Amino acid sequence: MQFLSPPGRQLAALAVLLLCGVAVTFTIHGYELLLVCFVGIWAMLGLSWNILGGYAGLVSFGHAAFFGGGAYTVAILSHDLGITPWIGIPLGAVVGAALGLLIGAVTFRLKGHYFSLAMLAYPLALIPLFTWAGWSEVALPLEREHPLRYMQFSDPRIMPLIVLAALGAALWICLRIERTRLGLQLFAIRQNELAAQCAGIATLRVKLISIAISGGMAGLAGGLYATTVLVVTPLSVFGMLASAQALIVSMFGGLGAAWGPLIGAIILVPAAELLNATFGGRLPGMQGVIFGLAIMAVILFRPQGIYWAVRDHLAPRGRVPADHGAPSEEAAVPHPEYREAPGEPLLVVRGIDVRFGGLHALSDVSLEVRRGEILGIIGPNGAGKTTLFKAISGVVPLAAGSIRLEGQPIERLSPARRPHLGLAHVPEGRQVFGDLTVEENLQLGTTALRDGRDAGRSLERCYALFPVLAERRQQLAGSLSGGQQQMLAIGRGIASRPRLLMLDEPSMGLAPTIVDTIFESVQRLNREEGLTVLIVEQRAIEAIEICDRGYVLSTGEVVMRGTRAELLADKTLREAYLGA
Repeated sequence: MQFLSPPGRQLAALAVLLLCGVAVTFTIHGYELLLVCFVGIWAMLGLSWNILGGYAGLVSFGHAAFFGGGAYTVAILSHDLGITPWIGIPLGAVVGAALGLLIGAVTFRLKGHYFSLAMLAYPLALIPLFTWAGWSEVALPLEREHPLRYMQFSDPRIMPLIVLAALGAALWICLRIERTRLGLQLFAIRQNELAAQCAGIATLRVKLISIAISGGMAGLAGGLYATTVLVVTPLSVFGMLASAQALIVSMFGGLGAAWGPLIGAIILVPAAELLNATFGGRLPGMQGVIFGLAIMAVILFRPQGIYWAVRDHLAPRGRVPADHGAPSEEAAVPHPEYREAPGEPLLVVRGIDVRFGGLHALSDVSLEVRRGEILGIIGPNGAGKTTLFKAISGVVPLAAGSIRLEGQPIERLSPARRPHLGLAHVPEGRQVFGDLTVEENLQLGTTALRDGRDAGRSLERCYALFPVLAERRQQLAGSLSGGQQQMLAIGRGIASRPRLLMLDEPSMGLAPTIVDTIFESVQRLNREEGLTVLIVEQRAIEAIEICDRGYVLSTGEVVMRGTRAELLADKTLREAYLGA
């Protein structure tokens, strides 16, 4: 996801921080050293915001709650209990992480701008609360007898070095996240949360992990801020400017990249501080003006941020397919574990109801999917076919009824849990992660697999089934054609090695030749590996031709069922769906 290799990014980060450290050791002026501290602190806060807002796409207007929590932890412990900041700063990080988990558990129920506005409410509510509690201004006491114990160094260069060391740790954490499955899952959630759930990603758990890491990093930055300025007020740490600076340095430098907040802080913080020091007396609020102009410039001219603009210029990604050769013969060999005795019930749905307010989307729907068969669901628009799929995969809740997979009730399980039991749902509309490569999309499909070797074999199976994906494994999914994206979505579904593959409108918007290729691949999976397939399809003729049995839905109810021959022989069905 970057234009440097993972070792190259780590070496580059180390080189930048070492260069800053060398510059600090040769700097003797107090103001410049204080400026280095501010750059490091706001870069760290930007990195923490970027974990949530950049990687996961959850725009937070309330990161000041975590930042202020860390700052006040250090200030109160030092002022009221005489506890050294050496202990207070790590505790501030713990407080930030705990606040992140608490706030996330409540606020992740909201989506989009509702989430952003709810996050804004937390720091704004803490300002009057801390003022009422008597902490309107908390000063860290001067300790002349034990200055080192309380981080009050006679040499002003030590504090900037400590801040740079903490920044290096934060940057390393972000670079590690980008390289791990956690980072890939966060990017997937940012682009398409529904597809992420269908791939088996426990989206709530992943988001809680990310906000805990983000909150801990912000709390660490807040603790260093309190130790640097020695005076903490509710407005300075919980105010809008703190949250805004975290967002702005990330957007200015580049969202979704560890380098982005660092670049933004190095450029914007010194510019704002110097202009504020020069013109602040005559033009109060100059700092806010600088950040406002910066964000306007980014939105107008470089919406992706400086880092991504440079990266696209130096190393454009995903435009030329990588040639990895033809898939191996071994990869095309069916996996014997998919051979199952046909006829036994695999999925049993009994009397399910789904309601959206006063609308009865599904009413007393029952069906059985037998092992080794292709079962089709057909019906007109608005019949409830997609709603039925979403109910089976857990995306929409049931008002009544039961769902059993291999005899196990699953109606109360989360959507992310069901793929781990062998249920793969490929949603309608070519739900791929466009900013990730073909291979990264398929890797997300292996989330439900525990063995890394199984994951590798699953990817090779996908390439064997769809050779065009093997030719484009390093190409961005968003740059594929519509048919290739549908193949990728199906490939991501079978990468989890499911017992039941659910395909929702796989032919939607595709040319007939591509539809034939996809249907042939589905039949091949069924014939050669015994994979059970449940398919919703608008093209009734094509669906019935490849299915063993079918159900017909109309206005949320099952109105007909039968084998392929029985459905084709029914005059009413032919006239309604197939043409007289």
